[in-house]
Amino acid sequence: MADFNTMRATAGTRSAAIDAGLRAHMNKVYGTMSVGMALTFLVAWAVGTSPALLSIFRDPATLQPNILGWIVMFAPLIMVFAFSAMINKLSAASAQLFFYAFAAVMGLSLSWIFVAFTGFSIAQVFLVTSIAFAGLSLYGYVTKKDLSGMGSFLIMGVIGLVVAMIINMFIASSALQFAITIIGVLIFAGLTAYDTQKIKTTYLQHAHNGDSEWLGKAAIMGALNLYLDFINMFMFLLQLMGNRE
Repeated sequence: MADFNTMRATAGTRSAAIDAGLRAHMNKVYGTMSVGMALTFLVAWAVGTSPALLSIFRDPATLQPNILGWIVMFAPLIMVFAFSAMINKLSAASAQLFFYAFAAVMGLSLSWIFVAFTGFSIAQVFLVTSIAFAGLSLYGYVTKKDLSGMGSFLIMGVIGLVVAMIINMFIASSALQFAITIIGVLIFAGLTAYDTQKIKTTYLQHAHNGDSEWLGKAAIMGALNLYLDFINMFMFLLQLMGNRE
């Protein structure tokens, strides 16, 4: 009986340690994501509200990107692929620095919104996105339903969305753009819940190993995924709800 009580107490202590570790892990994910988000919007605001800085990347009147503007526009996508390929070779500190560099470049690519949309509507859509993101992420964290089956479906949806956006760059269909916007909001809403649950389950699967370096990099990768979900949902909602200048 004493051995049983000892085993039960040990199991309880281990479970409590994992729960505390999970809370710390999720706090790091959300904290890293929040710093990256703040950096993105600070860079975007600084460049977007300065005609001299914005003109380096776009025509301030038409907002058409120049060569450097096109490079900045596609740089975040290239950086995401590079980050995914290099994550195992980077230290946790280097991965975090890379993420912040990515967030700054994303700010450059989004700077045009401060010319295209009113500041009030940007703030309003950011608030709406924040509330929706918080609710969806909380659902992904607490739900007992397995959301892993959504993953491949949603990733296929993202690929289809990118293809449709490229096609619409040439045909400029307002109806197709509206459909892309609605579908984009739904896809990244689903990804927010899915990615949150994946971050949680990944931690629980590896917590027993005690590899703090791996868990540190996993937190940064999780922050990147949730950051991308938020940014994309924000941009689609801005196109849907934002008031243009």
